[in-house]
Amino acid sequence: MAIPKHRLPEWVQDWLDVIVPGSQILGILLVAYLLQRLLRRLVRKAAVRYQLPGQLVVPINGLIRWTIMASALLLSLERLGVSATVLWTAFTGFATVGAVAFFAAWSVLSNLFCALLILTARPFRIGDHVEILDTAEKPGAKGRVVDVNLLYTTLEEFNTPPGSAWIQIPNALIFQRVVRRWSGEPPAPTAVTTAEPEAQSAAPEATVSPVP
Repeated sequence: MAIPKHRLPEWVQDWLDVIVPGSQILGILLVAYLLQRLLRRLVRKAAVRYQLPGQLVVPINGLIRWTIMASALLLSLERLGVSATVLWTAFTGFATVGAVAFFAAWSVLSNLFCALLILTARPFRIGDHVEILDTAEKPGAKGRVVDVNLLYTTLEEFNTPPGSAWIQIPNALIFQRVVRRWSGEPPAPTAVTTAEPEAQSAAPEATVSPVP
């Protein structure tokens, strides 16, 4: 049962307009903090169970954190008396700026997205020997996979001294090419030898019979 405001002490009545929104904001922040910890724990358990790489878990945790923080901020502003129209206008403005920035940085974002696909679909792994081809017939970049980050896949070039030459391929380019993978060392190129035909063939001996 709610207590009428006029029955409260005067000092409480003076601070009531501050105490109620402040308590609501503290409750929102507490729920957001607990929800973030719960979701991060679930992501960590899923990463251990499905053996997800750390480079995939970090962006997921970041997305969860920023989503919860943005939601808590909007709810807190609403408790402070900011109208829904102002919040919607601000949201659409930020969304427009974000869309422009998204298309401006599309090449970088496509590499990030393809990195997530490489780390989840795993067309190859660290240590595999691969060749990136335009088509299945033409030779391409060949080497051992030594690193996969959010922008590039690094290959140690084949048939070179260890640590002497690397190839960095954008992740987005890998999904536009044919990938050939070997379970072990790639086969060494076979030397093609051509035998020159004999210039002259042996002529048969002519036999001369005596005239009677």
